[in-house]
Amino acid sequence: MNLQAKRLRELAGYARTLTREQGPGVMAVRALGFFKRRFFGKRARYWPGKQALAAQRAADCSALPLISILVPLYNTPEPYLKALLDSVQAQTSPRWQLVLADASDPDHPGVGELARARAAQDGRIVYRRIENRGIAANTNAAAALADGDYLALADHDDLLAPHAIYMMGRAAAETGAGFLYSDEALFRKDPKKAHVAHFKPDYAPDYLMACNYICHLAVFRKSLFEQVGGERSECDGAQDHDLFLRIIDAMQAADPAAAPLHIPQVLYYWRVHAGSTSGGTGAKPYVQQAAIRAVSDHLAATGRRGTVEAGRFPGTCHVQWAIDDPAPLVSILIPNKDHTEDLETCLHSLYAKTFYEPFEVIVIENNSTDPATAAYYKTLPDRYENCRVVGYTGGFNFSRINNFGRRFAHGKYLLLLNNDIEVINGEWLTQMVAEAGQPGVAACGAMLYYPDDTIQHAGIITGLGGYAGHSHKYHRRGSSGYLFRLATVQDFSACTAACLLVRTAAWDAVHGMDEGFTVAFNDVDLCLRLRQAGWRILWTPYAELYHHESKSRGSDEEDPEKKRRFAGEQARLYERFGREAILHDPYYNPNLSLDYEDFRESGDLRRLKNPE
Repeated sequence: MNLQAKRLRELAGYARTLTREQGPGVMAVRALGFFKRRFFGKRARYWPGKQALAAQRAADCSALPLISILVPLYNTPEPYLKALLDSVQAQTSPRWQLVLADASDPDHPGVGELARARAAQDGRIVYRRIENRGIAANTNAAAALADGDYLALADHDDLLAPHAIYMMGRAAAETGAGFLYSDEALFRKDPKKAHVAHFKPDYAPDYLMACNYICHLAVFRKSLFEQVGGERSECDGAQDHDLFLRIIDAMQAADPAAAPLHIPQVLYYWRVHAGSTSGGTGAKPYVQQAAIRAVSDHLAATGRRGTVEAGRFPGTCHVQWAIDDPAPLVSILIPNKDHTEDLETCLHSLYAKTFYEPFEVIVIENNSTDPATAAYYKTLPDRYENCRVVGYTGGFNFSRINNFGRRFAHGKYLLLLNNDIEVINGEWLTQMVAEAGQPGVAACGAMLYYPDDTIQHAGIITGLGGYAGHSHKYHRRGSSGYLFRLATVQDFSACTAACLLVRTAAWDAVHGMDEGFTVAFNDVDLCLRLRQAGWRILWTPYAELYHHESKSRGSDEEDPEKKRRFAGEQARLYERFGREAILHDPYYNPNLSLDYEDFRESGDLRRLKNPE
């Protein structure tokens, strides 16, 4: 099979997979984007502009820290090594050192010959032959030769963007950060024709336990690297993931508020070829067990009780957190007005399928008009254990209704639940309680599907549509999402109140829901206020439920009164948190679109062309 036919076959296979996982609509959009980039798109869309690079070269870099780039070499293809060397020597900042630790076998003498020749030409390049003892030990050998205040990790077949050292060095000098990381892009031959970028969130601790989203380019103080003892050979395959967790632990032991600093610039180009992890962890199966070891050791070191298992996709992990014994009571609050069929479906699935036993159900009656509803309510205590109805009076106000229901709750946790929710998997509440029980976590959201098995909710991203939107809305059930973000426990700014577990003490500390948000954004506001109070919000894909909300329900804009109310609640959100804070969700990325919920790239990448 010739190369062109092979590529067409691979592309067709990708198209079939994408259609199966995310539907024909998403496939059509991706295909359009592909052809636009392939035939009409601009080259180097992640590459900084010439003016920006020239300004960096002319800048005074004397105050920037020296960054030593550690590169273990092993039988490196010489064209790849040459490209790496060229990318480092082309840096706009001169404040770098390149340390090459060569463990190549005797059949690859060209690696050492090329490296030694470059070292002879440029005193910033250090070359040393070493015994091959594995990637972690070889990296440690390179670190022992480093003179920089900071260390950077690079693979022997990848490239640095021309402004990588300048951007990292300037950020380190300005902030004093001990650990920094950037976005990255994948390429096959020419980095200026990179086919996809990995646009990452700011520091997200639970996401990092689930997968090494930090990856490249990572830069950290040499003193931190030495403090934790460098990389560990027992974690080869996930040695960087392990190192990052241990460095963060060391930082937070000294300052609990310390966190890695994210630089939203593409500073690293990851080469895709057979055998590279950029092509998927299936190329290196041992990565999975190494990642489980890294996360398990992290839990042990921090005194947290949980068992780490393989996640839903290769290279991902899932922590099964231990729950206190006896298990805490959950008070489930279900507002309801008539719609007894929906409520019955909800309650029946809740009691028939939920494995977690200590819960009570409080149905909050909200001005029902059908006489049959009252008769139905009378049957509930006999049919469903620990289920009762309380009567709310007054106009509809979702926040006020739930605040009212909280008065009757006795649980350590409150579960806000819509009456059109149907339980799918028995572990759903166990998983949510386990996540919400972690230190510092106030609330946990769930994976909600429409009845056609497309996604209704997988976490809320502020700024989408100008205010807030749902991550991966309408994607197919079972897909991994953007950078595994549909398949891993995630840190989010907010989650929907259609199914939201909240620590009761945290709810009370922020005085529950703001009754100024009668219908819209009450959940967003609650979660953001919890975060302002120092709590974290999580979302788990391991709690799965159907949400029987219609995809095609009418917009509030069709009713003038509802339109005015919605506009007022939008304004209230901005007034409370600030427009810029809403538009810049730390768990999203400024290079991703605010117009779509599928993590597509922004149409405006000027911040990459003109890095500040």
